[in-house]
Amino acid sequence: MMIQKIVDKIAFLLLLCGSLSVFSQQEDHHQAPKENKVDGTTEMIMHHIADAHDYHIMDWKGHAISVSLPIILWTENGLVTFMSSKFHHDDSGKVIVESKGLKFVKYHGEIFYANADGSLSFDEKHHVTNLRPLNFSITKNVVTLIFVCLLMLFIFVSVAKSYKKNDKAPKGVAGFLEPLILFIRDDIAKPNIGDHKYERYMPYLLTVFFLIWIGNLLGLVPVISGTLTNDILFTGTLAVLTFVITVFSGNKNYWKHIFATPGVPIWLLPIMIPVEILGMLTKPFALMVRLFANITAGHIVILSLISLIFVFKSVYASVVSVPFGLFINVLELLVAFIQAYVFTLLSALFIGQAVEEEHH
Repeated sequence: MMIQKIVDKIAFLLLLCGSLSVFSQQEDHHQAPKENKVDGTTEMIMHHIADAHDYHIMDWKGHAISVSLPIILWTENGLVTFMSSKFHHDDSGKVIVESKGLKFVKYHGEIFYANADGSLSFDEKHHVTNLRPLNFSITKNVVTLIFVCLLMLFIFVSVAKSYKKNDKAPKGVAGFLEPLILFIRDDIAKPNIGDHKYERYMPYLLTVFFLIWIGNLLGLVPVISGTLTNDILFTGTLAVLTFVITVFSGNKNYWKHIFATPGVPIWLLPIMIPVEILGMLTKPFALMVRLFANITAGHIVILSLISLIFVFKSVYASVVSVPFGLFINVLELLVAFIQAYVFTLLSALFIGQAVEEEHH
């Protein structure tokens, strides 16, 4: 739990730095909009950490080099598919794509139905009022997820084959992964779930750990512009999976503590039952937010530090920004592992609470 406290403190500092950066940007916007130098930087950072319909690699001489991804929409006229290149990398709603008698525009990463003249309608708060089709597009985060899954399959199939052929001490990738697998088994699964029940949950715990860890590491590679755990929908899905496994694994003792808490008077049960149910729901919510906030904050701080060079328009700013950015980047290597460990540990803890037998 000491590691968890350290991570929480690091996350608080990173979020504080990110909040101060955004706050200073808002102050400049109100006080001196003509000389605001961080609007473009803030937009770049938000664009980098957000999901997108194309896989941006780099900019070269003012032109974006990216890989187009398929747009898959379910509309009022049926299924509509086209490549994201039809939007010409425009995110301001000015490029119109027509298909099956419908017009579509992309505005701030979302695809909307366009008006008859190809425009968008806004309310008094400048929110788009146009309807959106159901979007099943392959985004950059989906591509990253597919890549991580294929990489994990390749690694673990190779390890399984090496164990079949070699009866001696494991070598290569198998030798590297075996201590990690034993660590998850002996230090996470067994202590929290129990020696007699942990085996059935090991596949899930191993999958979650390596999926988060590899996804976090790939997010630190400059060319790979997508981080799985930077998307709250992804972290939320993992949290829901943990919640579903916990609920369906719950034994009589688990549900008894929720609906008939031992030692609590009967007249207090109408109060305790909603509290216990709320506690069930806050656990996956905490899993989701913890993982998302830690990874997102780290990316924002790294990009903010490097962007100081362009904000101040001075190469001397690199004397401060580059060393600090490198330090945070190295720290993120540690955070990538710790967050995978913490998520797996808490998942095992919640499952262990659900399968724990009653003590007499």
